[in-house]
Amino acid sequence: MSDDPKALLRALFEAAVTRALPAVCVPPHLPPPPKGRTVVVGAGKAAAAMAKIVEEHWDGPISGLVVTRYGHAVPTSKIEVVEASHPVPDAAGMEAAQRILKLVQGLGPDDLVLSLMSGGASALLALPAEGVTLDEKRAVNKALLKSGASIGEMNCVRKHLSAIKGGRLAAAAAPSRMVTLMISDVPGDDPSVIGSGPTVPDPTTCADALAILQKYRIEVSPLITQLLASGRLETPKPGDACFANTETRMVVTPQASLEAAAAVAEKAGYQPVILGNALEGEARDVALVHAGIARQVAGFDQPAPAPCVLLSGGETTVTVKGNGRGGRNAEFLLALAVALDGDAGISAIAGDTDGIDGTEDNAGAILLPDTLLRAAAKGVSAKALLANNDGYSFFQALGDLVVTGPTLTNVNDFRAILINPTRR
Repeated sequence: MSDDPKALLRALFEAAVTRALPAVCVPPHLPPPPKGRTVVVGAGKAAAAMAKIVEEHWDGPISGLVVTRYGHAVPTSKIEVVEASHPVPDAAGMEAAQRILKLVQGLGPDDLVLSLMSGGASALLALPAEGVTLDEKRAVNKALLKSGASIGEMNCVRKHLSAIKGGRLAAAAAPSRMVTLMISDVPGDDPSVIGSGPTVPDPTTCADALAILQKYRIEVSPLITQLLASGRLETPKPGDACFANTETRMVVTPQASLEAAAAVAEKAGYQPVILGNALEGEARDVALVHAGIARQVAGFDQPAPAPCVLLSGGETTVTVKGNGRGGRNAEFLLALAVALDGDAGISAIAGDTDGIDGTEDNAGAILLPDTLLRAAAKGVSAKALLANNDGYSFFQALGDLVVTGPTLTNVNDFRAILINPTRR
């Protein structure tokens, strides 16, 4: 059992991230070179790192273009890397998407399009559908991010307002062979949700997108409402001929990262319990559930005796009501701190495996048994900052932010709660 819970929590997070690095997960899934050309395209927070690994392992000529988030580029020699804005799209992402569409057009059945997709591609491939402006897409995107909508709901809307997502990239590349390598960052590892599925069939409809906008009371122009209501923005569906020569390979998933962390925990003397790799819901509600399970372990040795570590992944949401700083992981941890109220023997970490929690400079934060006491000594109120959605400021004041910088991968959020034995 570890005498330094903070160090062990960091080690668990690092194990999860390392398992998902492109250098580890991409090479085993590369297809053989084709008779014709190989064109590489892609988008996401891991796209540049994936492109670099492809270059290092590819046998034959190769060219292409990928778009990644600002600050996530790496040097490449054959595949161009463009940086653009995330989570709100910008003109750089739109121009990159236009160029990617042109790159895949005019290819034949002997040519290969190698598509590299990871989390963040939805915002980075920002090419509005006909009749939709970039400013309108940006406004809808901002509203969705603040609404509490799930990632699946957000991507349904994004697909139907796009000229490249929801299978439209595959339609443009037909009849060439297309192989998509995906790093999953979504609950359930659904290829049609990852990056809003530019290369796979879209089972959702214009009617679904319109219903989501109405559910969250997101205002759009009368023209967008008309385009969705008429079905003119419909996406290619399963069975469409454009997908006849396409293949999708999931190179790493959140479950794989949880299992890597579990192995580290076991080696350190903690029994790992994986609660789930696809947990969703409001961050503070998910925190309450985790707190309840942690207390059940501490008090009753269920579902496992202490020393134990609870592991979970997935993507929570935050319905923003305040004006504080902090992403969903800081929100989760601050809510967990309030719920646990300084329970002895319980420590936790929560972080985004891409290294960026929301739009801040931290991946997440760490919670220790004395967190609330240290905060009170500094005059910092956990409940007040939670009400203001200001988890970042809370953990920054204590020096307990986890700052990694961009990890160049993304398998969604990672949470670990250590429960050490205490006297009952």
